[in-house]
Amino acid sequence: MTPSRDISRLIEIMAALRTPVTGCPWDLEQDFATIAPYTIEEAYEVADAITRGDFEDLRDELGDLLLQVVYHARMAEEQKAFAFGDVVEAVTTKMIRRHPHVFADKDGNIQPAGVKSAWERIKAEEKAERAARRPPEDTAHTSLLASVKAGLPPLARAMELQRKASTVGFDWNDPRAVLAKIREEADEIEAALDRNDRQEIAEETGDLMFALVNLARHVGADPETALRGTNAKFERRFAYIERTLAANGRSLQDATLQEMDALWNEAKSANTAVVPAKPGTHTA
Repeated sequence: MTPSRDISRLIEIMAALRTPVTGCPWDLEQDFATIAPYTIEEAYEVADAITRGDFEDLRDELGDLLLQVVYHARMAEEQKAFAFGDVVEAVTTKMIRRHPHVFADKDGNIQPAGVKSAWERIKAEEKAERAARRPPEDTAHTSLLASVKAGLPPLARAMELQRKASTVGFDWNDPRAVLAKIREEADEIEAALDRNDRQEIAEETGDLMFALVNLARHVGADPETALRGTNAKFERRFAYIERTLAANGRSLQDATLQEMDALWNEAKSANTAVVPAKPGTHTA
């Protein structure tokens, strides 16, 4: 196999990796469920490269994401469900259909003011068509929340569920009310800790995270972006601890928690930023 700009070569490489006996043992063991986490991870790495403005890295990460599409399509082809070409045909059909103002003939063009209404109408038609293809038992429930995609990352899906519920007035009117809910959820975690109930602790922790997303929504902050920023802040401050210890001929393993706490606070004071490694030990 040699490198190529042709997508067919990538499809051939994946087919070779998935060929029994001669293929890669690891690739042959995978299925949709085991590959899905990698697909999500690659999408996040694309977003990270964009945030950093690193176009060389973005090129590589887009390739990794494309590989995920090819991987899933190959597994589907092995099950005689669909192939990569069907994926391409489906998305090109969708894009042409959703942009009649671009791809229609001159008599079918619409004015820019009508683009959004046409987009919403076409999406509604597609949704109805998908629903018609499902078994009756799958379409009987018409919850308001049914349109929120199940495949969204948990933080993004929590945001969308809350937004959808808010359209019918199921919402708080004041961010401080959400803050009170956060305190309530924290108290419930403490009670679960007292009972040493691991399942309840996990459930209450999820409730707390859901409430935090709600607060982010009410104050106009995107939870994914906010957490990404906090992660970067944590890395910078922790790196300060490592560098300072190394400058004194010491390692993390040599330092006590109290020493690391002191260096953390130095990093914070110097505005080198990070959120606490341990809740309750530091402040952001």
